[in-house]
Amino acid sequence: MSYPPQQYTADDGAISATLRSADIPHDLAIGVRSKVSYLATGDTTGGAFGLYRWDLAAVPPAGSTPSGHFHCTMAESFYILDGTVSLYNGDKWVDTTAGDYLYVPPGGVHSFANNSGAPASMLILFAPGGPREAYFEELADIAATGRELTHDEWVQLWARHDQYEASA
Repeated sequence: MSYPPQQYTADDGAISATLRSADIPHDLAIGVRSKVSYLATGDTTGGAFGLYRWDLAAVPPAGSTPSGHFHCTMAESFYILDGTVSLYNGDKWVDTTAGDYLYVPPGGVHSFANNSGAPASMLILFAPGGPREAYFEELADIAATGRELTHDEWVQLWARHDQYEASA
């Protein structure tokens, strides 16, 4: 494997780093279960990746555990910062804790949930970086308004955001 083509060709380095301070509030709340911080978006990284901090409340998900899904255009990675997060690796659910990491290539079936009854936090990385914020914001609006979607409406929403339901 070799390095990809150069993206920066100037003779001197540039002052171009960005810092997000830890005291900046979350960007988005999805109901009472999730708070999301946009650490780096596909837009701010030139499409290279999207990195999000996902804080999961100690509220168990309503109904059943989420089903597996996959993406066709991006890989997704999970790094657990704190607490216990249940991750689905396409084969089985695994309770993961701080320091655990899951990489899911494009097409890989996966999901996550907080079934522990205690708060948890993780980093989610999408590469390349697509406009995932629109998906998260649509989920937040659905939760805030109490809107209920039919299965077909969910399938359409997911498809708009490169997310596809895995067959059982």
